[in-house]
Amino acid sequence: MAIKTYKPTSAGRRHGNVLDFSEISRSAPEKSLLRQLTKSGGRNNHGHQTSRRRGGGHKRRYRLIDFKRDKDGVPARVAAVEYDPNRSANIALLHYVDGEKRYILAPQGLEVGQRVQSGPGSEPALGNSLPLGEIPLGLTVHALEIRMGRGAQLCRSAGGAAQLTAREGDYAVILLASGELRLVHVNCRATIGRVGNLDHQNVKLGKAGRKRHMGRRPEVRGTAMNPVDHPLGGGEGRTKGGRHPCSPSAVPAKGGRTRKPNHPSNRFVLRSRHKK
Repeated sequence: MAIKTYKPTSAGRRHGNVLDFSEISRSAPEKSLLRQLTKSGGRNNHGHQTSRRRGGGHKRRYRLIDFKRDKDGVPARVAAVEYDPNRSANIALLHYVDGEKRYILAPQGLEVGQRVQSGPGSEPALGNSLPLGEIPLGLTVHALEIRMGRGAQLCRSAGGAAQLTAREGDYAVILLASGELRLVHVNCRATIGRVGNLDHQNVKLGKAGRKRHMGRRPEVRGTAMNPVDHPLGGGEGRTKGGRHPCSPSAVPAKGGRTRKPNHPSNRFVLRSRHKK
């Protein structure tokens, strides 16, 4: 989709822009695939705040997305491409020949009326989902499984993609956009193509109100707080904090490692994204 700008009738309009939604073919969602979505406000089940700067925002309803693509051998027609307020990517409504309806992530270039299919033996065409063992080397894929049958976990945001580079025995070598090389079992599924809505990254909100509509509250600098509230707080006048940037609980905010050294998935990483 292209980016649309407005006449600068206000300070917010001057520096903000929006998507023109030219790829969207339907505005009303499929009611049978809608679910209620409650907000946490950054609180856990005890009511304690575990994530800051969350709250408010426009009311949403969740769209059930088929991340498993387990309806094998049944062709479907793309009935519509819709906007999803819960993710950066657009979604496509599929009408299967047996009457069932499902949502999937809309890859770039997917058009209304196109036929898609999932499962072993499917053609490696745009929008089709099949095991990595049946996908030709060098193709771009998205909605990638890490564990068999668990559903897509990698490359789900707008513009996301990975490349199938090689196969070694029971594992396929995947090149992620971060530069990481990872082993994934050949029975794990992926969808052909790249996630659409590439211009999402070029949108400028232009004003704080649009961020509030998304459910994001203002962000206060740690150096502007008191020492009791943040490790960077306090001091006479303006300070640089006196230490490396961190969270209120003193966790490093820039470059600090958070993954456990003995994490189970580390053994499937051939090349880390941190090593150049």
